[in-house]
Parts: sequence; structure tokens; C-alpha cells
Amino acid sequence: MKALRLTLLALVMSILSVTAYAADSVVYHIDNADTQATKGLRNIRNHLDVAPDTKIIVVTHANGVDFLMDGAKDKKNPNIDYASLVSTLKSRGVNFEICEITLKNRNLKKDQFVLDAEFTPSGVVRVAQLQTKNNFAYIKP
Repeated sequence: MKALRLTLLALVMSILSVTAYAADSVVYHIDNADTQATKGLRNIRNHLDVAPDTKIIVVTHANGVDFLMDGAKDKKNPNIDYASLVSTLKSRGVNFEICEITLKNRNLKKDQFVLDAEFTPSGVVRVAQLQTKNNFAYIKP
């Protein structure tokens, strides 16, 4: 009985130590590029500066896809070129996903977006699945 308890304790400690060293996973949800894109990209950069092993996925839908369009710039500060910021974050392991329902509803084509972006059938479903099935933390800038 004592041997079984020690074995179980060792197993629990092993699981806890692995969990403690696992990198965080976070989904950033952007549905309005005008109010969230610059702030969100800055948050992500700061996030990775402090916790570089964090797995980050940015899911966009509705007007949030606009900052991922080829040539997009911040309307308030036209010196901010989104493509270069996205490319830099992509090189740090961040994935950017665009909702295909939004493309259909807004008559947008995939070739209108930066090459660093990927596509997902539904942005809302993707956010929900990342949270419920993959234990991603949720951040909406």
C-alpha cells in the first residue's frame, strides 16, 4: 500500500512539473481593425517579449480582417504598415487566421491578403474551439 501511494505521488508530481513548464497558449480575437489592430499587434509583441515561448494565434473576422489586407495601414497613423508588423510577428511564431465566412459576406478574395495570413472556415468557431478544446486563454484587445 505504501509503495502504491509513493508511486501515485511520484506520478502526480511528474504531471505537475510537466504542466508547470508547458508554454502558454493564447488566442487574440480581432473583429474591428480600426480599434483593435495596432493595439493588438503591440500587445502581442509585448507578450512575446516577456513570454517568448507563448503560442499565439490571432483570429480575425468581420471588420477585423482589414488589417491583414495587402497594403493595409493604420488609419490614425498611416506610418504604421500592418504587413511588416504581421511579418515580424509571424517570424516569432504567431499565426494569423482570417474567417472565410467574412470573405464570402464581404465579397473578398484570399489573394487580397498578406501572404502571412491563413484562413479558417469560421472565425467565431475557431475562437471557441481554441478555448474549449485546446485550452487557449482568450484576449480581445
